[in-house]
Amino acid sequence: MERKPVGKPGKALAVMFALSLWQIAAMTVNSRILLVSPIDVAVRLTTIWQTDGFWSSIWFSFYHIAGGFFIALALGITLAALAGRFHWVETLLWPFLVTIKTVPVASFVVICLIWLSAENLSVFISFLIVLPVVYGNVLEGLKSEDKLMLEIGTVFKMPPLRKVLYIHLPQLKPFLMSACATALGMAWKAGVAAEIIGTPDGSIGKQLFYSKIYLDTDDLLCWTVIIVIVSVLFEKLFMLGLRALYIRLERG
Repeated sequence: MERKPVGKPGKALAVMFALSLWQIAAMTVNSRILLVSPIDVAVRLTTIWQTDGFWSSIWFSFYHIAGGFFIALALGITLAALAGRFHWVETLLWPFLVTIKTVPVASFVVICLIWLSAENLSVFISFLIVLPVVYGNVLEGLKSEDKLMLEIGTVFKMPPLRKVLYIHLPQLKPFLMSACATALGMAWKAGVAAEIIGTPDGSIGKQLFYSKIYLDTDDLLCWTVIIVIVSVLFEKLFMLGLRALYIRLERG
């Protein structure tokens, strides 16, 4: 029997269940240092935006992490296109991408701190994490393309740009959508982790680090919730724009 996807009412109930468990755990522990309740976090969220550097911290982390994502997206698609056309490029890139995928983020952060300033660390780390995801998905999509469609484009002597827009991109849609949906969340996780280790001034990562140092669990969980909100909003807006692009292409 085919299962139906979880609807909004079901998701809402799941969220309420999770918040209830959180509340019960906080009441059981009964220590604001170890765990604050979701009610306390919600109350703090109504005032934390008034603290100095709140909006600048969000903007700092956003444009650094988003910048790393977009650079990796562009380069990943380009490298996948080259690897799909020239097998030697895929072979040449293989050890680098395997290394990026297997080495822990913390190791990359520590190594990169030797070469880069803490301010630019989250850009590079987000880039490193996103690149193999985009490259691998797009390359897989190129390998599974319908050869007949490619031959039709060649027979009708379609310009390269029209081939990309009306033959390659439509066939890459599920692969590109999947890559972006996965990579967006990973970019934020890795980028904020890099900021916590590098602690650049004016970043969300530094706010989290200070909250931990001063045992300010309220702010620690508040900033965590804010990261989730900003990450989800960025993902939704980007995926909405990507879907709009495909709708426009389908309409010609």
